Amino acid sequence: MTAHERCTVLVTGGTGFVGSHLVERLVALGYRVRCLVRRTSSLVYLPEGKVELAYGELATGAGLLEAVEGSELVFHVAGVTKAHSAAAYYQGNLQGTENLLGALAGSGNQTARFVHVSTLAAIGPSPDGKPLTEDVPPHPLTHYGRSKLGAEEALRRSPVRANAVIVRPPVVYGPRDTDVFKMFRAVRRGLLVRIGGQERFFSIVHVQDLVEGLLAAARGGRGEARAYFIANPRPVSWAEFGTAAAEVMGRGVRTVCVPRQAAYALAWLAEAGARIRGRPSIISREKVAEAECPFWTCDTSRAQAELGFSTQKSLREGIEETLSWYKIVGWLKY
Repeated sequence: MTAHERCTVLVTGGTGFVGSHLVERLVALGYRVRCLVRRTSSLVYLPEGKVELAYGELATGAGLLEAVEGSELVFHVAGVTKAHSAAAYYQGNLQGTENLLGALAGSGNQTARFVHVSTLAAIGPSPDGKPLTEDVPPHPLTHYGRSKLGAEEALRRSPVRANAVIVRPPVVYGPRDTDVFKMFRAVRRGLLVRIGGQERFFSIVHVQDLVEGLLAAARGGRGEARAYFIANPRPVSWAEFGTAAAEVMGRGVRTVCVPRQAAYALAWLAEAGARIRGRPSIISREKVAEAECPFWTCDTSRAQAELGFSTQKSLREGIEETLSWYKIVGWLKY
């Protein structure tokens, strides 16, 4: 039996976009993987018969003591990225994290390695285009960012912090993603939508590179809730990203600049429609506030120096792989 096979790993958010890729990789490496899931969770992306299911709820704390029992490594990937209300962000991101940390401490399992997946949104945009380092004073713009920052602060107050690391990805894309997918779908129609006339620049990471970064953080992070940005070292522009996608699909693309006020009005309508449907939309006034910032960029040198980690996929490779998956499963035709 290998060392990996003797190690039990708990993954929250394992049925989601990032979490499901992480679970696949852990299973392939020979870990015993346990996923915290709801009774209503879709298990379509979990490797059948290779994952232990622990039923529970982060927001209420139900089932968490049983889920953390015997776990030597915990990846806390679950989070709320879109919601109908501010309260839902804090319940899902802050309260859920506090409940998980409380379960670990209460079970006597506070020495488990803990990898907390946060976000660049918890720190905020760059004011001048210079990529942000991990230690800049946080200035989140939205309830999403503030709730994720609150979760980081909860970790730093917890006894679990001694053996914990924080990973802050920026924009994540890849197979199974449904958010950046909407941009790809617009490009398929020949459109690249931008708020206002100013170009935007952002850091980005392919989901498979992010997974390798999470594993590197689990192996090599210093602990004490030290934070690491995991991203491609070179930010990209909105035009560069959209043009690369258009080239892969063999499409021409033109940029449509939506005035700021119109963007907020459309977002308000999208929120209203989402409330009627009972399902949060990726288009919201908070997302517009984030999207109109010219620089969402981060410095990856700490991860390179301390974790020995750097991304492997070029932008072109990542887009090609992602679009190929969308095409195979029928999400996009080109």
